[in-house]
Amino acid sequence: MAKKKKINKDRKRESSNNKRSLSGKVLSIFASAPQKTYNYKQLSSLLNLHDNGSRQLLVTLLNELEQTKNLEQPSPGKYKLKSRQGHIRGIVSMKSAGYAFIITDQISEDIFVSQKNLNRALDKDEVNVFIYARKRTGRLEGEVTEIVKRARTQFVGIIEMAENYAFLIPDNRKMPYDIFIPGNKLSGAQHRQKALVNITGWPAEAKNPIGEVIDVLGDAGDHNTEMHAILAEFMLPYKYPEEVNAAADRIADKISPEDLSSRRDFRGVTTFTIDPADAKDFDDALSFSRLDNGNYEIGIHIADVTHYVKPDTVIDREGYNRATSVYLVDRVVPMLPERLSNYLCSLRPDEDKLCFSVVVELDANAKIKNQWFGRTIIHSVKRFTYEEAQQVIESGEGVLSAELTELNRLAQKMRRQRAVQGSIDFERMEVKFRIDETGKPLGIVIKENKEANQLIEEYMLLANRKVAEYLSNRQKRSTCVYRIHDTPNIEKLQKINFFIRRFGYRLDFTSQEKLGQSLNKLLDDVKPTKEKDLIETLVLRAMAKAKYSTKNIGHYGLAFKHYSHFTSPIRRYPDMLTHRLLQATLDGHPINEDERYEKMCIHCSEMETLATEAERASIKYKQVEYMSDKIGKTYEGIISGVSKAGIFVEIIENRCEGLVPISLMQDDFYEYDEDNFCMRGIRTRKNYQLGDTITVQVHRTNIVKKQMDLRLIE
Repeated sequence: MAKKKKINKDRKRESSNNKRSLSGKVLSIFASAPQKTYNYKQLSSLLNLHDNGSRQLLVTLLNELEQTKNLEQPSPGKYKLKSRQGHIRGIVSMKSAGYAFIITDQISEDIFVSQKNLNRALDKDEVNVFIYARKRTGRLEGEVTEIVKRARTQFVGIIEMAENYAFLIPDNRKMPYDIFIPGNKLSGAQHRQKALVNITGWPAEAKNPIGEVIDVLGDAGDHNTEMHAILAEFMLPYKYPEEVNAAADRIADKISPEDLSSRRDFRGVTTFTIDPADAKDFDDALSFSRLDNGNYEIGIHIADVTHYVKPDTVIDREGYNRATSVYLVDRVVPMLPERLSNYLCSLRPDEDKLCFSVVVELDANAKIKNQWFGRTIIHSVKRFTYEEAQQVIESGEGVLSAELTELNRLAQKMRRQRAVQGSIDFERMEVKFRIDETGKPLGIVIKENKEANQLIEEYMLLANRKVAEYLSNRQKRSTCVYRIHDTPNIEKLQKINFFIRRFGYRLDFTSQEKLGQSLNKLLDDVKPTKEKDLIETLVLRAMAKAKYSTKNIGHYGLAFKHYSHFTSPIRRYPDMLTHRLLQATLDGHPINEDERYEKMCIHCSEMETLATEAERASIKYKQVEYMSDKIGKTYEGIISGVSKAGIFVEIIENRCEGLVPISLMQDDFYEYDEDNFCMRGIRTRKNYQLGDTITVQVHRTNIVKKQMDLRLIE
């Protein structure tokens, strides 16, 4: 039965994809001849649709396009574009060259819009677009006719002063206009300082938008200025409102008898934390005890944030707006005020702490025999760093060595069991900077994912999965905030499969399960090779992005049918939602509000994306800053990307990435071969292919633009 449901789900997804693809082709035909009418037979012929299934899909689609007012029927069975012609609503995806594509769910094909036809639409704006098809290329093009909703009005950049006015030169390369600022709207900003500017108007006769400075961030190039600028650029807060900090200061720090009355007491059970050396917010702890029957009772204890943060309070609203903590190279911008994140909720050693826990009984083979969910109180006896825990695991000696050894043995069993089920493991190395007190990067440290990291990961995965299963399987089903992950892009994986044959690898596409297993085998096989990072990166790019939703489709990457986020409520708002949903269900009053929670899921997913982009921008900034005094030095590197702009190279020694611009490849005229991931010389037929090892020289750096250009050394 389960297999039949999966087949039906796959068929529905395939049908939806086919419909979107067909929709783009149909609208392209109508757009190329706006006054012409077609019946379904004529369209079937033009589209080469000969089977009954495809023709029936076309009939259904034509009816839908009429209902959405894209088409009309001047006479029964004959369709043409509505008098407004092919108007589509979508989101602007601006390119740095100034043109854009409109991304829409209504059709599968993106709509090209030239800069002159954008009519002041900016990146990520929601717009209405008139579409037409160019006869020469056949592709859909369009013109923005209405800006439905601005994505943003605030931009970060450098102030360029004139006599009685100034311009903001935006950092964002997708913002093609400088912002005019009247002299009385500068708020004290000086020439070449960085500022945050809000667009206040854009008169019809003006080429540039008009704005005012709302915050002066400081001198360009200053470390703190640039970190604040990155946060502001991604519309992320870099300071807390006074009322939020004041509300946090009023929260009592004493645990009262009432707090303990309904909690399970784990203070007598061996409990500890394992976290990064620089961490201050300890979300999770593990407890370990042996049972009389030979099994193990393991407690996965998570900070009880929702005990302190009540719904719809000023702290809760601020936490929801932020949705996540942001991790830049030198700092954490916490989701919750530091009194909560680093003190009240943090599971610090030698202190009684309130938790929400998942307690499991495991046998010697890591099979679950019993489980329990509920609120607890713990007392951590030891705070391990990952390095300290790894030393104990490797040596078998030290504090809590027996507990860590057994927990690790069980975790590795669970890890192997996941792999058998098709769970895909990416063991990416983490790049960390050694930074002095001024923020200057002194060096780069590469951190590996070792057994201590995997130990914590396995128990967190277990808790997240068990909570999702519990919320999904109640007789009175509760809303659940799932962490979902769709199936990968098969077309991209097939391209990867063609590419990796040169290294002697292959993927198995005969079934989803076989594909997952072959991906795991591939990632395992490449571990000892120089192409490891390259192939892992390619596979990651083919994967769908994980997100939050109340609509469960499972988690493909982990091969879990049910998965949630429960284990990091200090730094993720969806985990707080899961805590509240779980407690309501345990109390016998499950919450069924999918629509309301789905809106919150969308917001949290969007904020998570912004936080990730900000983190990457801060890493890129520090990489370029680190390399800025190394002009002229040569390095060995691996080609990590190929595009029309040139070839991207990751330096092996320090993992910094730069671009060899095509303008600096002067020994030949080079063409970009997208299908073969390479740049090919027209005359010499010389290939620069993804994964090749080459020698490069640092040519120039631009810290403000976060760019490093490299030059090829033969």
